[in-house]
Amino acid sequence: MRLFKFVLIFALLFIPFTIHASVKEYTLKNGLKVLIIEDHKAPVATFQIWYRVGSKDEPRGKTGISHLLEHMMFKGTHKYGSKVFSNIIQRNGGTDNAHTTKDYTMYHQTLSSDRIGLSVKLEADRMRNLLFDPKEVTNERNVVMEERRMRYEDDPQSSLYEEVIATAFKAHPYQWPVIGWMSDITSIERKELYRYYRSYYSPDNAFIVISGDINAEDVLPKIKRNFGNIRPSKRSVIKNRTEEPQQRGEKRVYLKKEAELPYILIAYHVPSFPHEDSFALDVLSTILSAGKSSRLYKSIVYEKRLALNAFAEYSGFYKDPFLFIFGGTAAPKKDIENVEKAIYDEIEKVKKEMPTEREIQKAKNQIEASFVFAQDSTYSRAFYAGMFEMLGNWRLMEKYLEEIRKVKPEDVQAVAKKYLTDDNRTVGILVPVNKSKVGGQE
Repeated sequence: MRLFKFVLIFALLFIPFTIHASVKEYTLKNGLKVLIIEDHKAPVATFQIWYRVGSKDEPRGKTGISHLLEHMMFKGTHKYGSKVFSNIIQRNGGTDNAHTTKDYTMYHQTLSSDRIGLSVKLEADRMRNLLFDPKEVTNERNVVMEERRMRYEDDPQSSLYEEVIATAFKAHPYQWPVIGWMSDITSIERKELYRYYRSYYSPDNAFIVISGDINAEDVLPKIKRNFGNIRPSKRSVIKNRTEEPQQRGEKRVYLKKEAELPYILIAYHVPSFPHEDSFALDVLSTILSAGKSSRLYKSIVYEKRLALNAFAEYSGFYKDPFLFIFGGTAAPKKDIENVEKAIYDEIEKVKKEMPTEREIQKAKNQIEASFVFAQDSTYSRAFYAGMFEMLGNWRLMEKYLEEIRKVKPEDVQAVAKKYLTDDNRTVGILVPVNKSKVGGQE
């Protein structure tokens, strides 16, 4: 079995990964771009609509408004009442959901391919006709506030992540959590949500991706009929263009919170795709952290037994430069300072001695296999096309694998030296405290 996997992954290096032939691109007169990926292997299809707005585009003092608006998109239009959208999709054997990120908000449904017209009709309706019932706004605001409490304020490691991100960025709006700060969520009113909706939810600020057992000649007329008459937004869409200045000294933040074990996060500012260094950074993170044979796990978890887990994480798929993050949970009775030092030791090893050709090739194989195998469904094929379109253009998908294949050991060492420096890092440490001492109370 292991031999089979090795041969399969190795063979991927010689299979040109191309999507150009399978993606058909159209643009309506109102600015709405449509990408159609025909795949007739199974009688299902996925519809996705991407809006080019996320938490980085929010006005200061109203963080979380993009995510709250996502909730409101399920609360009814003049034609379809609250929760009717999802009920219709489910009654037709489909599934639906949505998510908000720092860069975009995306809504999706997967249905039998002969019913994809439902998605077209329903999404066109809620692009312009949301009700924003005051009671629903109040209810969903409370839901989001509770979600924030459960996912972040009651989760020590998520709380530390928020602290580190907010500390690492002093100017760029990536410092804001997607879910928003609690005081901001509380302050969002109906009129502000409606204004935000009318500004950003328009055909000229969105694109559609449809993947599956469909024919472009059949589905495109449906899109034109339902979306074609929606006018572009008349409001001025203000996109945040703040650039994060170079960090010139280490930042440290400590979070005292009820927790079982100490936890550390170390973040370094790095560029995002398609910057020329993003590919070597991707390979570096794989060498350090992909599986139990990776450097961090072998050294810090298995050999030294300093931590229960240790990881390095890099995602270059952000519109603007983001972070290369290291982390780990100290093992019982072990000091978090020793975990921190062990992570720095592994970073210095890469700087002093280039990774071997074998390590580099293994990492590239892993990245490529993961990238290709991840696109094994109508949803994921649409998602990847949409993600690269959001980053600039769906055709960049081929550039990603092409550039990953070119990465050399000296490239990996170079980016480690360039970005993983003392002055470029932000360190966050979770300090466990007894419940009675949280907030300084005895």
